[in-house]
Amino acid sequence: MSRENAIEQITKYFDSGKFLQELSARVAIRSESQTPDGFPALTDYLRDEMIPCLTEMGFTCEVLPNPASDDPAAWPFLLAERIENPDDITLLTYGHGDVVRGYDDEWRDGLQPWQVTVEGDFWFGRGTADNKGQHSVNLAALKTVLETRGKLGFNVKLLLEMGEEAGSPGLAEFCALNKQRLAADLFIASDGPRAGAELPTVFLGSRGSLNFDLNVKLRDGSHHSGNWGGLLSNAATRLTHAWGSLVDAKGRILVPGLLPQSLPEAVKKAVEDIPVGTGPNDPQICLDWGEPGLSPAERVIGWNTLEILSMKAGNPASPANAIPGSATLHAQIRYVVGSDSNRFLEHIKAHLLEKGFDDVEVKAAGVVQMEATRLNPDDPWVDWILDSVARTTGKQPTLLPNLGGSLPNDCFAKTLGLPTVWIPHSYPACLQHGPNEHMLGSVAKEALQMMAGVFWELAEIGSTIKEKRDAA
Repeated sequence: MSRENAIEQITKYFDSGKFLQELSARVAIRSESQTPDGFPALTDYLRDEMIPCLTEMGFTCEVLPNPASDDPAAWPFLLAERIENPDDITLLTYGHGDVVRGYDDEWRDGLQPWQVTVEGDFWFGRGTADNKGQHSVNLAALKTVLETRGKLGFNVKLLLEMGEEAGSPGLAEFCALNKQRLAADLFIASDGPRAGAELPTVFLGSRGSLNFDLNVKLRDGSHHSGNWGGLLSNAATRLTHAWGSLVDAKGRILVPGLLPQSLPEAVKKAVEDIPVGTGPNDPQICLDWGEPGLSPAERVIGWNTLEILSMKAGNPASPANAIPGSATLHAQIRYVVGSDSNRFLEHIKAHLLEKGFDDVEVKAAGVVQMEATRLNPDDPWVDWILDSVARTTGKQPTLLPNLGGSLPNDCFAKTLGLPTVWIPHSYPACLQHGPNEHMLGSVAKEALQMMAGVFWELAEIGSTIKEKRDAA
């Protein structure tokens, strides 16, 4: 049997409709992780879908509690292992079976979040792109290689978390506590989008993210604007001017401490030909937004951004003629390697004090901070995977130094110390996190073929690459 046989078998698997059938069963489980109401379904996903699939493939499976919660149903982890020979290469792979809220009433007519609906190349359903579809591709590819060869030829450890959409609570602690059990030679996983639907993509890390609140509390309640206008300071006015001192009207960050040290030449070169916002379903980008002098790809992959995600003052649903006594906004900074990320909030506080905004409170809020990571593009594992993907698809894959979005890659790259390579199976206009999320059938088919090729070759040349890397 050969690599070509494995790719042929997984193509037949896709064409038979079995992949769609498996994905549909997984999408049907309402595994929303943002509220306790969804916690029971998180374990259901592991018990009803993942463990039977993995047990059939010869994995041992254990569901472990989340160290960040006393609730045993909150964001559990599945740790699965198939150890064929302790002396062989060991792969750690990862996925998350939780999803964001379904927003059931917001999907367009004919679509439901918990049912996969196929319309041409579009496979609609919550989790099809993020992340059930993606880890289902990788597991199917592993299974096909196993069935074709009779063994994998390497060891596999799988970590499946059920809280990624809640900010991966407890993941860092879990990896630290189970560092030995998660020890491996290489990390390969799939999440996030390709650079474009037609562009097989590899990325080596992600931008970090930190969410925070700015709050202004001047007084309790609101006061009549006719009686008190011009006499009372307005919390919303104070807050908006404070924000305007952090980022200008064109989205440029004005606080030096929030910027990266530089845009490395290696990153500039890597992204110079990457298209951004050119897909048929992509929103129209603003060419004059953000840091001046940078290309769109440099801005979203190689630089930091500061964004308001939500804000409130008064009663937006039913405005009153009253001066708000308080106002708040929720913001996020996404950042690259080389940023002073441990002191972002210090920089913001110092800047606001310098500008006279001593009435603005700054505090971390929302999801857990994710650190920025980036594997060296010259790493031997990278060259091999790029070559493998190119030979399977007949296309030169796009290499991103890091994803523009954020993933908990620091847990694998820093806590576990692994070389991390991500091969995404979604695309930028997939509408993940919103209504009408979808996966493209054509991308799923190509992804299955790509991963079957990668996993087949890992047994053949993995040890050689590891020796080369260790000797460097």
